[in-house]
Amino acid sequence: MARSLNEWLWQHEFWLPPGITWEDMQESEDIHYPQPRDLLLSIPFALILVVLRCAFERAIALPLSSKLGVRDKQRPKPQPNPVLETFYSTRCKNPEEGELISLAKQCDLPMRKVERWFRRRRNIDRPSLSKKFCEACWRFTFYVVSFFTGLAVLYDKPWLWDHRECWTGYPQQPLQPSLFWYYLLELSFYWSLVFTLPFDVKRKDFKEQIVHHAATIFLISFSYCANYIRIGTLVLVIHDASDCFLEPTKIFNYMKWKKTCDSLFMIFSAVFLISRLVIFPYTVLYNTYYYSMEIFQPFFGYYFVNALLIILQLLHVFWSCLIIHMVYKFILQGTV
Repeated sequence: MARSLNEWLWQHEFWLPPGITWEDMQESEDIHYPQPRDLLLSIPFALILVVLRCAFERAIALPLSSKLGVRDKQRPKPQPNPVLETFYSTRCKNPEEGELISLAKQCDLPMRKVERWFRRRRNIDRPSLSKKFCEACWRFTFYVVSFFTGLAVLYDKPWLWDHRECWTGYPQQPLQPSLFWYYLLELSFYWSLVFTLPFDVKRKDFKEQIVHHAATIFLISFSYCANYIRIGTLVLVIHDASDCFLEPTKIFNYMKWKKTCDSLFMIFSAVFLISRLVIFPYTVLYNTYYYSMEIFQPFFGYYFVNALLIILQLLHVFWSCLIIHMVYKFILQGTV
């Protein structure tokens, strides 16, 4: 059964344009094509990134936060109470008035003390400022490294300047070592984000982040197997560009450097809106939807990769609405 499933999954009709089969993608001593088994390397590399992150946060980011004046607020701990702790862990972290009255009767406590207990208990679970600072420092370091790595890899590639070159000779486009390692770096990083998701700071867009990570991993993996490497590298560079400004904005916010934070936020907003709402649709979406049709007829891989790219674009629109709302409040109130 597993063999039949494997044969069905790797039918060339799913992965390759009409008229191309896996026999046409045979490797030689001088020509190498992406192999699905290569993606397995991203798992151990992701674990290495997790270890590097822990070492970086402990040895560099945490001491840096102290030197830059990032201080955690002292949060009073709630009194031990098994009944309230059980309710908090299994039922609800923010009980309604009726539940508070019932809990107060069970514990023989005034309702105000029960409310205070839940408020303090929620505060204990909130991530500290130093934790947020360390997380932002790690991501800023990676995004800067990955963005400039992408530019170094792509600056002499013809498809960076002429997007039709993404499809010249497709799918028989040999895999260059620099592109392989760049792809592996990015895929490993997003796997590491998935591994640390339960421990990272949970923000308001937590569910959207899960969708984003899943779509990104699927997109990177599928684009590698189907040899959409060229268009994939453009997607990665475009995404990293704005992230290089988002993380330092958070860092200066935690440091209480308001003017620097506000300035960086406006720069980030401009870069994000231009890169995600203008450059991405033209360079990537229009490219994969229209330019690719000049080379081959539609097939499953064409529809699948476009569907994943549209999911990413919908997330771009969602986050753009939040950013525009924040910019609007900044213009009216003078603060983010």
